[in-house]
Amino acid sequence: MIESDARHVAMLRALGHPVRLGIVQRLAVEPETCACDFTAVFGVSQPTISQHLKVLREAGLVTTRRHGTQICYSVAPAEFAELAGLLAGLGRAVLAPAAG
Repeated sequence: MIESDARHVAMLRALGHPVRLGIVQRLAVEPETCACDFTAVFGVSQPTISQHLKVLREAGLVTTRRHGTQICYSVAPAEFAELAGLLAGLGRAVLAPAAG
């Protein structure tokens, strides 16, 4: 497996959990969201949210910025563009008419 494939697998795996996917969906419309804001939205504890955010951060899908004592999260646009390109290419290959 080449390095980019491993990165893509890590990104897709990170998005494979409903809470992490939900976090990313929320960040897409509300960038610079603080970690503490997710607990009420998803009904899980702060340590659980922190663990999910760690997975997303390690996969390169979110970025952080310190705002006082809080850490705010945003999506990483370049990584999502790369992932979108990968999925678009797969979609074209799957949906292309069979060569005859």
